[in-house]
This record gives sequence, C-alpha cells and structure tokens, in this order.
Amino acid sequence: MEKLFILLLFSTILFSCNNSNNNSDKISTDIVNNPITKDNDDTSSLPVFKFKNTDHDFGIIIQGEKVSYTYKFKNVGGSNLIISSAHASCGCTIPKYTKKPIAPGEDGEIEVIFDSSGRNGMQHKTVTIMANSQPSEIELSFTAEVVNPEKNQN
Repeated sequence: MEKLFILLLFSTILFSCNNSNNNSDKISTDIVNNPITKDNDDTSSLPVFKFKNTDHDFGIIIQGEKVSYTYKFKNVGGSNLIISSAHASCGCTIPKYTKKPIAPGEDGEIEVIFDSSGRNGMQHKTVTIMANSQPSEIELSFTAEVVNPEKNQN
C-alpha cells in the first residue's frame, strides 16, 4: 500500500511539472483596455482598424511561386491597438504582423505570404486578425489564379 501511495505521489509531481506552457509569444491581457461592458456602450476610447483595403488580387501566378502582399492600416481609435493573433485559412498562407502596440494615429502592416506549391486554379484564401478593437475580429482576403505552365503546353 505504501508503494502505491509513493507511486501516485511521484506520478502527480511528474505530470504537474510537465504542464508548463511556454506562452512567450502571447500578449498579456493585462495591457488590453477594453471599456465595453454590460453598463458601458461607449466605443470612442477603443482602438479601430482603418485598412486601405481588406482584399487583394494577385492575378495569375505560376504554380510553386511564393507571393506576398502587405495590408496597410491605421489605428484611428482612441487607444493602443494590439493584435493578439492572425490565423490563415490554409497552411499555404503565412501572416506576419507587428507584436508591439500601435498608438492612436499610427500606421501598421500585416504581411501575408502565399505559397502556391501544389495549388492549381482559382484560389481564395483568408486571414483572420484578432485584436483588442471593436469589432475584435477582422478578415483579410486574397485571390490568385495558379497556373501550371507544363500542363498548358499541349
């Protein structure tokens, strides 16, 4: 019975020590100031994205080509804009964004890189941005027509 108790104690300690999550890429929610609550509908002090455009057409690209586009925006709100994440609809698309807060009146950029390897035909992809803005979710999109020149030579 004593051996079982020691084994259970050791297992508990072992598993609890391995549950440390490395969240060094995560932004602390302590710095997000979102004043909208049940009793407060005032959005004037929130950060606000103002994009020049939220969609892009790459046109015709050759299969295997990597192309990128930078979506430019301005924080036209009343407090720092903090992007917490950017998720692409496909593994062929990689979003890159600044991790630092963007002050009111400052410009920011979100670069999207599309790898057309293994793709063919018309492509429509999206990137979902999560931030401390209102609305908190913004969707960027792009299209591209991917052609394989080897298949087109008949």
